[in-house]
Amino acid sequence: MTFEILGPDELVFGVDDVEACAQYLTDYGLAPVGVTSAGGRFEALDGTAIVVRRRDDPALPAPLPTGSMLRKTTYGVPDQATLDAIAAELGRDREVTTLPDGSIEARDDMGFALGFRLTVRKPLDLRAEPVNSPGAAPQRGPNEIGVSTTRDALPRTLSHVVYFVPDVTKAEAFYVERLGFRCTDRFTGTGPFLQPAGTLDHHTLFLIQTPPFMQGIEHFTFHMAGPTDVLQAGYRFAAKGYQSFWGPGRHLFGSNWFWYFNSPFGCHVEYDADMDLHDREWVAREAPAGADTSQAFLFQHRQLWFPSGPPPKAGAH
Repeated sequence: MTFEILGPDELVFGVDDVEACAQYLTDYGLAPVGVTSAGGRFEALDGTAIVVRRRDDPALPAPLPTGSMLRKTTYGVPDQATLDAIAAELGRDREVTTLPDGSIEARDDMGFALGFRLTVRKPLDLRAEPVNSPGAAPQRGPNEIGVSTTRDALPRTLSHVVYFVPDVTKAEAFYVERLGFRCTDRFTGTGPFLQPAGTLDHHTLFLIQTPPFMQGIEHFTFHMAGPTDVLQAGYRFAAKGYQSFWGPGRHLFGSNWFWYFNSPFGCHVEYDADMDLHDREWVAREAPAGADTSQAFLFQHRQLWFPSGPPPKAGAH
């Protein structure tokens, strides 16, 4: 069974500290929409979003037994026929609820709450990050500057989500057999990178085998315009006091640039850019998970300095 699922439209969290989470997402670069003390929506340029609610909000789906703050992953579909077909397929063996906004809600075989809706994604008409390279036609003409310290560097679209799951084989089977996702690459003994039929992105979901007590979300990320935006947005984010967890660097599977940060959502949050695209002719690779297979190279955040002496000590002005 295959459905034209475009990718995640929104992730919904139930949190303890709405104010801290709202500030985090705003500093990350998402636009606050309808935010109050009870929560709100934080949108990328195409309308995909993170939704924040108080943990005790009765409208939220029930949490996982581990208490993970992620309460629902909602995928976008292009039309009502696709939405109806997904509802019929999942309704064969589980409860499917139609919500007042027309979206549907169910649970996957690991207990994660899933939503499906007519996509909120707005078409973007934005320029990719231009690069000038010897031997190729210039992408930036004479006198066109390639970088600016005042560049917005805003998230463009919700890219992917990563789950910790207690049974990766069962979890993968659900998304492949029931929803038509396919494996594009795999870390042996760890889990698959999964791509739904409505996108060419290398993955929108990655599953990681963990003990049951860890079940939940490991990270989510938004696509940026290119590596310069990843580095500039990440550097600004770190300068605001948010702790860098991993990166900046570039992955091997997916080829996307990355920079991960700690967050008040009980998971990591990433900036990414320039992900590989794969069609049905692609043959999945497999490798053991490790430092040599998870990144092509890796940098570390440090304070700005000029090569006339050592970098300043932390906290120095």
